[in-house]
Amino acid sequence: MEKSLPPANELAALRKPRFAGETSQYAAAREALLAHEIEARRQLGRLAAQLRELPPGPAIDADYRFIDTNGSEIGLADMFGGHDTLVVYHWMYGPDRERPCPMCTNLIGPLAANAADLLQRVGLAVVARSPVERQIAFAIERGWREVPFYQAVGDAFSLAVGGLDPEKGWEMPVLMVLVKEGDKVRLHWMGETTQDMADPGEDPRGATEIAPLWTVLDLTPRGRGKDWYPKLSYLP
Repeated sequence: MEKSLPPANELAALRKPRFAGETSQYAAAREALLAHEIEARRQLGRLAAQLRELPPGPAIDADYRFIDTNGSEIGLADMFGGHDTLVVYHWMYGPDRERPCPMCTNLIGPLAANAADLLQRVGLAVVARSPVERQIAFAIERGWREVPFYQAVGDAFSLAVGGLDPEKGWEMPVLMVLVKEGDKVRLHWMGETTQDMADPGEDPRGATEIAPLWTVLDLTPRGRGKDWYPKLSYLP
């Protein structure tokens, strides 16, 4: 049972404005928003706890193969790096793409910035259908130094996790968390929000939002916008 907590509106009422000249309208609206922020924080905490407490997921028995940065062929169990948990991101960078997906690139950037810290707690793997040499070359271009990249051997893994639509030929991003028990690899969690689950006017996305780009833009008056997306370059 969740520990009894003070009501969010009581905590929000403790707010102390930092700047003089705040209107009563702004103060009331900001205090109400702060109460919602506290409620959202608590809900995200409950969501994280529920995620951690998932029962054991399905075993991944197929022998999916990958090429690591040394050119060696390995399996999923070899990616954990001494940890019992592995965070895998399948990005949209197939062999037919001249350049990788800008949205995937935007997500891997923050992962790369935090990779040294993440690797203290979990294994990390970024997987694509492109040759690992192409991925490394792009990583050097972007200044990504700590992210482990892997090339999926064939399309079996991409198809299994939903990273490739065989009918339309589309690639899709996939974020997943695996756990290892001895030599057995199991699914713990993976993003499963599809286009059919998207709210009107929004791209499909799950919770929580792990891309700082969108989290920061959500703080601004104009928000994310309706038709703006990141690019690989903003040079004219």
